[in-house]
Amino acid sequence: MTPFLSTDRLVLREFTPDDAELLVELDGDPEVTRYLTGGRPTPPEVVRERTLPRILAHYRRPPGLGWWAALGRGSGEFLGWFEFRPTRDGDAREVEMGYRLRRAAWGGGLATEGCRALVDKGFTELGVERVTANTMTVNAASRRVMEKSGLRLVRTYVGDWPEMIDGAEHGEVEYALTRQEWLSAGAGA
Repeated sequence: MTPFLSTDRLVLREFTPDDAELLVELDGDPEVTRYLTGGRPTPPEVVRERTLPRILAHYRRPPGLGWWAALGRGSGEFLGWFEFRPTRDGDAREVEMGYRLRRAAWGGGLATEGCRALVDKGFTELGVERVTANTMTVNAASRRVMEKSGLRLVRTYVGDWPEMIDGAEHGEVEYALTRQEWLSAGAGA
């Protein structure tokens, strides 16, 4: 399969129907899902019947946007995924960026490397005008990735979630970066 994007240490490619077990394993780690579900694993049938079909359906929308399986460039090992998809269906001008990596891939800068590469590709090749990302206020590691990727804090807010998880009482944060800000910072040069 042709890679969507390559960095020094990552290859991002489209997901396939054969990737279900990789996603089941990823979402089965309570540390990976700590700030998403309070550590409860996503049931395998939900991954197979809802999560993966939703991911695959996104590839039929604006090209270059969706969820991307992240592999180690040298090893080909599944490390997790990156998200770069429209906030409004069919409109590539504003995209949400996110990621979910296996614990073995934490702490080495891979999340920042992948996010920076997506920001660059979005602004130079995909017609993106604004990148946004969200996380829980207490998720310091993800907030650092957003900042290192060039995004700036826009707001703190309290979401209306069906189930509260530890730390949710502190709210969520939104970070963003516009194409103009990115260019002004010299990234587009």
